[in-house]
Amino acid sequence: MRQIVLDTETTGLEVTRGHRVIEIGCVELLNRRASERHFHRYLDPERDIDEGARAIHGISLQDLAGKPRFAEIATEFTEFLAGAELIIHNASFDLGFLDAEFARLAAPTPVRLGELCPVLDTLALARQMHPGQRNNLDSLCKRYGIDNSHRELHGALLDARILADVYLAMTGGQSALALEEGSRHGAGRAGDIVRGGEGETGSGPPLRVVAANEQERLAHAKLQDLLQQESHGRCLWRQP
Repeated sequence: MRQIVLDTETTGLEVTRGHRVIEIGCVELLNRRASERHFHRYLDPERDIDEGARAIHGISLQDLAGKPRFAEIATEFTEFLAGAELIIHNASFDLGFLDAEFARLAAPTPVRLGELCPVLDTLALARQMHPGQRNNLDSLCKRYGIDNSHRELHGALLDARILADVYLAMTGGQSALALEEGSRHGAGRAGDIVRGGEGETGSGPPLRVVAANEQERLAHAKLQDLLQQESHGRCLWRQP
């Protein structure tokens, strides 16, 4: 099972007003383990960045000088995503911006990521699991004991790594991302695909196995039903 945890940063909040993607961060999971691959690019948006958006992610136009335009990385990006399930928090936001970027390309049929890959929206999942509670990424980190103390500003690659931890905790009770502290702090802004070094995995200490009671088994079955629905029937454990 191949999954890509994806996040973006943008010039503003409204894609209908012509706002653009300025950062894409993706983390690859293979069978719920971090691989040694991620995709990270900063992009020239060819327009100004709203002050409100800059206050969130801290990225200025000066930071993006000399970075590629989306058209220059679109093929590499789609090749990285191909065949994977996308894990996105508030998926409609990121997909809306990315689909708009693809629509600007001179292609006969614009790419729509929701058609290229199945998508699991962790915000929708969190709202099902924790109705009436705050379910933004910071709140979920607190709820599941994920350390995000280094997250002073939003960043696509940093947030994708944190979301991977949150997703694994939400859906399995343990995190499989054994990322070095240095890699969390040192994401940098180089904006390149890395195929080694920053996605190390570890087996961790032996797990204590506790048998589930009937109530827990029913809750687990309900969660599996939800995941099957959100992944459009692609859950491997439900396949014959």
